[in-house]
Amino acid sequence: MNLARPAAFGALALVVLIVAYLVLAGGGGTNYHIEFAEADQLVRGDQVQVGGVPVGSITGIELTKDDKALITIHIQDSLVPLHEGTKAEVRVPSLSSVANRYIALSPGPNNGPALAAGARLPASVTKPVTDLDQLFNTFNPKTLKGLQGFIQGFGEQYAGAGRQLGGATEYFAPSIAATDHFFEELALDQPVLTSFLVETAKALTTIGARKEDLSGLIEHANQTFTAVGSEQSSLARGLHELPRALRTGNKTFAELPSTFGALKTLVDASKPTSEPLRRLFSKLRPLLVTATPVVGNFSRAINLPGPNNDLTDYARALPGLVRALTTATPSGVTSLRESVPVTAFFGPYSPDLEGLFRTFGQTAAYYDANGHYARLSPVFPDFAYGGSSSSNLVPTSSQKVIEGLRTGQLRRCPGAATQPAADGSSPFVDGELLTCDPTETLP
Repeated sequence: MNLARPAAFGALALVVLIVAYLVLAGGGGTNYHIEFAEADQLVRGDQVQVGGVPVGSITGIELTKDDKALITIHIQDSLVPLHEGTKAEVRVPSLSSVANRYIALSPGPNNGPALAAGARLPASVTKPVTDLDQLFNTFNPKTLKGLQGFIQGFGEQYAGAGRQLGGATEYFAPSIAATDHFFEELALDQPVLTSFLVETAKALTTIGARKEDLSGLIEHANQTFTAVGSEQSSLARGLHELPRALRTGNKTFAELPSTFGALKTLVDASKPTSEPLRRLFSKLRPLLVTATPVVGNFSRAINLPGPNNDLTDYARALPGLVRALTTATPSGVTSLRESVPVTAFFGPYSPDLEGLFRTFGQTAAYYDANGHYARLSPVFPDFAYGGSSSSNLVPTSSQKVIEGLRTGQLRRCPGAATQPAADGSSPFVDGELLTCDPTETLP
C-alpha cells in the first residue's frame, strides 16, 4: 500500500512531463518575432499560413515601447529556417469576419541569408488587415447611399432564392481555384503585369477626373437595370424560347448546303445567257445615253417646280375646265352640238377656203411635181372640136360652141372640179352626209 502511492505519484509526474514537452516543444520548429502596427485582433493560437497551408501558430503577443504589437510565432521544422525578404500580413477569411484571423507569410528566396532562430521581422515588412469599416470610411455619403441601395437590390433580387443560391455556392471553390491559377500564370510575366497595372492606373486616373459623368452613368445604369428587371417575365420567356430558336436555326443551316448546290446549278445554267445579255446591254447603253436627256425633259415637262407650269398641273386643271364648260354655259354647249351638222359641210372644203383667203389660186388650183397649175379650156366662137370623126377644128356657130358648158353648179362636191377618180373616191360625198350634188362635174 505504501509502495503503490509513490508509484502513482511518479506515473502522474511522468505524464505531466510528457504533456509539457509536447506542448512546449511543439514537435520541433523555431520561434520568430514579427512587429505589426497593431495586433488586429490576433490571439494566441491563431494560425500562421504559407500559401493557404498552416505551418505554425501564434504563441505570444506583447506591446513594445513604441506601442507596436510584437507577435511571437512558432514555425514548423518543414519551413525553417526563414530567409531575408520574408514578409508577413494579417488576413481574415472574409471582410465580414472578425474571427479566425491568421498571419500569412511570404517566405524570402532560399538563396538569401537565413534568419536566425528568434529573429525579429520589422514593421516595414508587415501589413495590417484592412477592416470592412475602414473600407466604408473611404466612401463619401453619396457613394455610401448608392452602395446601400446596391446591397438592398441584391437582397430583393435573391429573396426566396436561397436554395438556388446555396447550390451555386458549391461552384465557388472551383471558381476560386481557377482564379488563383489564373493569377499565378499572370504573375509569371512581371514586366507585362507591371505595364498592365501602370496603364490601368492611368485609365483609373482619367476616369477619376470624370467622376461626375461617371456618377451620372451609374445612375442611368441603375435605371436601365431597373427597367430590365421589370421585364423579367419577358426575359424568362425569351430564354425559354431560345433553345427552340437555336434548333430551328441549326436545321436551317443544315439545309443551306443543298440550297447553295441548287443555286450553283442555276448560276451554271445562266452562264450561256450572260454573253447575249452583255452584248444587249452594250448596244443598249448608247440608247440610254441618248434617251437620258429626253427622259429628263419629259420629267421636267411632267413635273416642274413651281405652280401651273407643267403637264401635271394642266391635267389637274382639265376636270375643272370640263365642269366649268358643262355647268357654266349649257346653252353654248347645246348650240355647239346643234351646229355640228351645219359646220360639217364646210370641213371638206377647208383647203379651198383656206387657199381663197391665203393665196388665191394656189391651194384651190391643182398641183403636180412642177407646182400649181390651172386647168383652162379655150372657147373659140367660130370653130369647134371635130370629135371622133375628125381631129380638126371645124367651123361652127357661136351657139354651138357653148353648148357643152354648164352654169348654175352651186352644189359641187369636193373633188368635182376634175374627172371622177377610177376608185370612186371623188367626188367625195362623205357617205351622203354632205348636202352636195355629185352629178355637178366638169363636162
